[in-house]
Amino acid sequence: MDILPSKESEHWLRIALVLSLITIFYNIVEGIVSVFFGTKDETLALLGFGVDSFVEVISGIGIAHMIYRMRKTDIKFHDAFERKALRITGSAFYLLTGGLLLGVFLSLVRHKTPATTIAGIIIAGISICTMYFLMHYKLKVGKQLKSDAIISDANCTRTCLYLSIILLVSSLLFEWLHIGYIDLAGSLGIAWFAFSEGREAFEKAKKNEPGCACGGNCRNS
Repeated sequence: MDILPSKESEHWLRIALVLSLITIFYNIVEGIVSVFFGTKDETLALLGFGVDSFVEVISGIGIAHMIYRMRKTDIKFHDAFERKALRITGSAFYLLTGGLLLGVFLSLVRHKTPATTIAGIIIAGISICTMYFLMHYKLKVGKQLKSDAIISDANCTRTCLYLSIILLVSSLLFEWLHIGYIDLAGSLGIAWFAFSEGREAFEKAKKNEPGCACGGNCRNS
């Protein structure tokens, strides 16, 4: 991996570590705010989005640990900590998927609709800007270091961007039309991504190759 001069490599790895820490702390804040308003306004899509953010924290910790190891040596495989983080992440995503599907079913039976989705619109808008920024610079760092692992992490962030877009669209449409099924459709979209992320995490743990723990396309782009 280390084709650049050592000082330049260290410079880009420091940036990669900072970006991973920003990702972790942002997801913590986003998760707290989303779960609070998702529960308060009874919007299942926002609640699921918030729980997804907490699961992304576990994935982010594994990525930060991996980058820290990359600063010490060239790595080719996940260590025990990273494999455990991947398995926990995968299990949490599967639980989230099941919880969202159950929530959709109960909402249909009880005819529940959100009070408002304004919080979802605001949170999704902020998340789209943040995820785009993180994705852009993670890709830049990954290409500078010629690191498949960091480029894969950038593609994980792209998946988070897609989730934010789903939340934004469903929240906007509900606020405009006030049809409860729109929020449930957004919840199902998040559930699909959560299932994909869980499957990808277990595949990564099994293959033992450094990369992201998110669903979707984790290959170089």
